[in-house]
Amino acid sequence: MTSQKKLVYAAGGVVWRHTGSGNGKTANDAGLEVAVIHRPRYDDWTLPKGKLEPGETFVAAAVREIAEETGYTVTLGRRLAKVDYDLTSSGRKHVHYWSARCVAGEFAVNDEVDAVEWLSVPRARDRCSFRADRKVLSEFSRLPADLHTVLVVRHAKAGRSARYRGDDRLRPLEPVGRTQAQRLVDQFLMFGADDIHAADRTRCLQTVEPLARRLDAPIRLEPTLSEEAYRDDPDAALTRLREIATDRSTVPVICSQGKVIPPLLAAWTDGHDVSLPRTRNRKASMWAISMSGDAIVAVDHVDSPLR
Repeated sequence: MTSQKKLVYAAGGVVWRHTGSGNGKTANDAGLEVAVIHRPRYDDWTLPKGKLEPGETFVAAAVREIAEETGYTVTLGRRLAKVDYDLTSSGRKHVHYWSARCVAGEFAVNDEVDAVEWLSVPRARDRCSFRADRKVLSEFSRLPADLHTVLVVRHAKAGRSARYRGDDRLRPLEPVGRTQAQRLVDQFLMFGADDIHAADRTRCLQTVEPLARRLDAPIRLEPTLSEEAYRDDPDAALTRLREIATDRSTVPVICSQGKVIPPLLAAWTDGHDVSLPRTRNRKASMWAISMSGDAIVAVDHVDSPLR
């Protein structure tokens, strides 16, 4: 009888930065470099990654592992790949990789890594010891590195509407929903969120209030993005979503409701060369939309940090 291999979950990224040469507009341009690490224990060159800690999300693990192995603080962009490979006769690793822009930090030799090299993408492909890493770099180079991110989040848990006595527009988050909202803050910030929008419903506002407090930033009310408004005028909601996404100087978080987000995103992505992941739109889960100019080039779903 063949025993099932143990699955190990891990996350990491292609850490990139602009240099002074070239224009850095494409991933293969001379003006852009990516980081590869050397692990003395294995004497190999690879992309930074590591195992998830208990209860940790893939997104959080990617940012933490990159920081631990390289010393760099990063802002995540699009999810690049999900890679599976055998570890031993009894183990298999499942790794999620993100594009990760280096925003701060400095490398110092540590227990796992004794060197980091910044290389052009073609040179990094040649340096990496593993085919899986080279495939991730190829996916990274398929699109520009410096994309614009828009985050669309469903409000956190607010209990059942049938059990709420009062105006449903005022229905608040329940205790687990408030915890979800707190945990969403770090997840939003990992993608660089700095602009906050919410449908004019108490549960939507409360979902992004912890982020607003952290950033000391206002929440912009979006009446067109509530369920009732969307049902009455879906075109107005789509127009407003596009308006918010037009500002390339910010990374907006837009909080709306469960009956709005899937059809709204389907309408927004229609005509673009992307497809929406087939997944449950759970409360406190979010969509990360990557844009190059006005074109939507990638869509990813990030599950709730607490179910």
